[in-house]
Amino acid sequence: MKIDHLETITLRFEYADGFRYAGGQCTARVTSLVLVHTDSGAVGIGAAYSHPGLVHLIVQEQLAPLLIGENPTDVEAIWQKMYRITRWYGRKGVAMSAIGAIDTACWDLRGKSLGKPVWELLGGQRITCPAYASALLWKEPAALAEEAARLIDRGFRRVKMRLGYGGDADRAAVRAVREAIGPNNDVMCDGSMRYSLEDATTLAEFLAENNVFWFEEPFEPEDIDSYVALSSRASPPLAAGENEFGLQGFRELIRAGALDIVQPDVSRCGGITEAKRVADLALTAGLRVAPHSWSDAVAITANAHVVAALPHGITVEVDQTGNPFVEELLVEPLTVRDGHLTLSKAPGLGIELNPATLNRYRLNDPLHHICRTARTPT
Repeated sequence: MKIDHLETITLRFEYADGFRYAGGQCTARVTSLVLVHTDSGAVGIGAAYSHPGLVHLIVQEQLAPLLIGENPTDVEAIWQKMYRITRWYGRKGVAMSAIGAIDTACWDLRGKSLGKPVWELLGGQRITCPAYASALLWKEPAALAEEAARLIDRGFRRVKMRLGYGGDADRAAVRAVREAIGPNNDVMCDGSMRYSLEDATTLAEFLAENNVFWFEEPFEPEDIDSYVALSSRASPPLAAGENEFGLQGFRELIRAGALDIVQPDVSRCGGITEAKRVADLALTAGLRVAPHSWSDAVAITANAHVVAALPHGITVEVDQTGNPFVEELLVEPLTVRDGHLTLSKAPGLGIELNPATLNRYRLNDPLHHICRTARTPT
């Protein structure tokens, strides 16, 4: 089996109303799919969550010519080849995300060539992966309570909400969600990078009193000192990593003692290969893993395969904001029952893209598309 060509598919969806959160107003969603086509006719599927125009350029103008003729099942060698050629401008950001999309597609092809699902190739023995509902953006407490109850009715046992209101409004929002879902379900709180150390410390005490499962990203990713200071105090477990890239970035966080839960995302941090390396490092440090997944069903599925293979994997994120790239992208949609996402026993990632969804949301020229999407919460 040899790589014949790479295909990039950019998708864009506009909300009718969008949603508000601490970072502003989200009006649209974008994602990039990368398909690795082979001379045997087999196709691997991957996803990148980054600037779509830059993903397209890196994949098509640099990485595709480099990889044509290579054996896609030799995923580790291909990863190193891509990383070395992009190191001078990459190591983080869009270059790593583009590498990750191709890497995930190659893992899909490796599984298909061997007749095994990716979770089994990674050493896993369970076909299910715990999953949580990611939603609960800025609303009044009563509306948050209603939404949280609906998410539990859909089969979730954990929900994540966004904070950043500040002061009493944060507390009212948390109380409303906690009461709505009851004591036997979990709530996680995302700080949306909007807190000072002093305010985060005070809020963390309140979250602990309300049995919050984790406190996510209260600070900007560059502010490692604040993460270290907060993680050393009594509070809910501290989680972050959606804005980190590559093993070297996560190593810095782990060595500093900045986190309790690391959140690599195969569609951002460098693919399944790199997410597994990060997870192995977390295991040696006694930390748990809960991947970020916000962009699409391909990324969610790939992250779920990783979690399903980890003894210290907690859960995978499933966007519940009405995103068609989650709900309509696959022929067999993702299904969560009693808090678990069931993976396929089919080879590779075990997924098939829905052509109708691709046709409906595909951008023919991502290079001339000006992304009007506000930075979306994750």
